[in-house]
Amino acid sequence: MSTEFRMLPIPPAVLTGIENLGFKVCTPIQEETLPLTLAGRDVAGQAQTGTGKTGAFLIALFTRLLNVAPPPRPKVSSPRAIVIAPTRELVVQIMEEAKALGVGTPFKILAVYGGVDYQKQRLELSEGVDLLIGTPGRLIDYFKQKVYTLKQAEVMVIDEADRMFDMGFIADLRFLMRRLPPYNRRQSMLFSATLTHRVMEMAYEHMNNPVKIAVTPEQVTAEKVEQILFHVERSAKFSLLLGLLKKEEWERVLIFVNTKHQGETLSERLSAQGYQAKAITGDLPQKQRMRALERFKLREVSILVATDVASRGLHIEGVDLVFNYDLPQDREAYVHRIGRTARAGARGKAICLADEEYVMGLEEIEAYIGHKIPVGWAEDDLFIRPKPVRHKRKSFKSPPASTGKGRVPRQKFQKK
Repeated sequence: MSTEFRMLPIPPAVLTGIENLGFKVCTPIQEETLPLTLAGRDVAGQAQTGTGKTGAFLIALFTRLLNVAPPPRPKVSSPRAIVIAPTRELVVQIMEEAKALGVGTPFKILAVYGGVDYQKQRLELSEGVDLLIGTPGRLIDYFKQKVYTLKQAEVMVIDEADRMFDMGFIADLRFLMRRLPPYNRRQSMLFSATLTHRVMEMAYEHMNNPVKIAVTPEQVTAEKVEQILFHVERSAKFSLLLGLLKKEEWERVLIFVNTKHQGETLSERLSAQGYQAKAITGDLPQKQRMRALERFKLREVSILVATDVASRGLHIEGVDLVFNYDLPQDREAYVHRIGRTARAGARGKAICLADEEYVMGLEEIEAYIGHKIPVGWAEDDLFIRPKPVRHKRKSFKSPPASTGKGRVPRQKFQKK
């Protein structure tokens, strides 16, 4: 039987936020970590994506800030807690969950990340915040400008630590951690879908003897995701996708591709077939990316085509179906992609389309997840020929006949 939140030493102000969100019992990672973190211990937690890691560290963080008297207000902004995450989307998600969980607390929460509102974020940070959430680059940028300090930080959280390594943020992480108070004067938490040797090495270097917590590490993929794989020629892949979209029952679909160009092209082709589809890629302006995600969450858009920028850390309720239109070239990316469905105990389905370009990565993926992905057979009637798309022909008007006005007279050259 799972532990109920009210059975733990959580302050009433935090319980208010938990109850408002409709949560009553802890998820496995919360049940394992909260008794330790609420007692002030450092932890390094590993759990499958979508199992409540964000709630686990936010509940502990708010409890710590409520139970410890705040220090005197410094001359320079100095947050009492800092959360470091690898992507802008994840930072925004953590901020939204923090505001929901902390609705009954007096804390000021701010998220800083690249792409938008540089001066606005800078001003709000300079005025003082209690909880600062950000990507490494933007956090270091403001720190070097002396907009804030980390001298009074009581809690430090690193989310998706393995992703930090993958994205080359290790030097940035070390820069920030070396400017925090000593490890024995703060509480530190590290959460990730995988805890590699490199991650734990960093944890033992910068944390206070952290307790390693691994929840169901033997099962890499989410338990309630139905997986199926179709072998298909690249030239027929879009036709098979159309057939599967028609066959399956769904309201919202995430389709993953490997390149920006493929994402934009696939989104346009789906839109031309009558689907409400949008694409988010790494170089899409931040405001457009956030707007596309918001429309997807609000069900204004039913299909979201994404590169791996969207496969980590995003929590979107009610994603019924995930397509790996392109098999990922990174085996761990497969786990994170299909983890966008079947979240928080729900069921979901993940379909892979393996063509001749990316099928070579299948063996490594299956070795990593520990089992063969069941193979489906696509009958001829499952392939739907795309509707012809008529492109409007541009009409070119002949330039008006010259009247001779405004012409530069030809120079006359005379023989000397």
